[in-house]
Amino acid sequence: MIDLHTHTIYSDGELIPFELVRRAENIGYKYIALTDHMDFSSFEFVIPKLVKAAKKLNEVSKTTVIPGCEITHIPPSLMKEAVREARKLGAKIVIGHGESPVEPVLVGTNRSAIDAKVDILAHPGLITEEDVKRAIKNNVILEITARGGHNITNGHVAKLAKKYGALVTVNTDAHSPRDLITFDFAKIVAIGAGFDENDFYKAYNLVEKWLSTKF
Repeated sequence: MIDLHTHTIYSDGELIPFELVRRAENIGYKYIALTDHMDFSSFEFVIPKLVKAAKKLNEVSKTTVIPGCEITHIPPSLMKEAVREARKLGAKIVIGHGESPVEPVLVGTNRSAIDAKVDILAHPGLITEEDVKRAIKNNVILEITARGGHNITNGHVAKLAKKYGALVTVNTDAHSPRDLITFDFAKIVAIGAGFDENDFYKAYNLVEKWLSTKF
């Protein structure tokens, strides 16, 4: 299982990093990214803590742990600055909190995150065809999410991703231990969104290849 979107007690998650990773390792995770919600008030506080936790965990865990962040409810005009700051502080996976249909995310957030070249655009809602094309151009991965509410528009995201050839990944957006999923359940999420098994395995392998060039 590759899961590049999870949360710890450093935002609104329930678990400390070590317990979250241990539980993920126990169900066969190969990669996990710790990507707490952040803004300009918390970058300097949270990212170094996740970097430190990931470094220690990677000394002992079978699961590769990646420190990151989810830039959350940042106004579009500040997105590029936020991405630069997060990367400077050591975030190896930068997620843009996309225009989910169940949160009041500002219109234009999807495009600003894509143009800022985040690594992943999370739960992008009713993303436009133009923004999907921009994501492909900027090597931004689109998220198919297992999280309730956000997953309402998975089918729309999957349809456009297939139409234009965008790279996608299945993430949990885990906030609690019960949110973690197995590889087989991730496949169910992808098929439920409109992919077939071949689509899922192809996307999984491409994301794994992308990760292998970074970590």
